Amino acid sequence: MSLDLKIKGNWNELKGKLKEKYGELTDDDLVYAEGQEDQLLGRLQKKTGAAKEELSKFLFGKENQN
Repeated sequence: MSLDLKIKGNWNELKGKLKEKYGELTDDDLVYAEGQEDQLLGRLQKKTGAAKEELSKFLFGKENQN
C-alpha cells in the first residue's frame, strides 16, 4: 500500500489523533492533498516542533519518509 493511500484512507482518523496529541494544530494545518506529504510534514513540524521522523512514524508507520 502506498503512503498516499494509507493517509487518504485514514485521514479523518489521523487528523483526530494529531489534534489530540498536538492540541495547537488547526484544520488549516491539517489540510492534505494527494502527493503533498512533504508539505504536510513540514507544516506539522513547524507548528508542533516535533521531529520529522516522529511525525513520519505517526502518519506512515515508518521511521523515515523520503
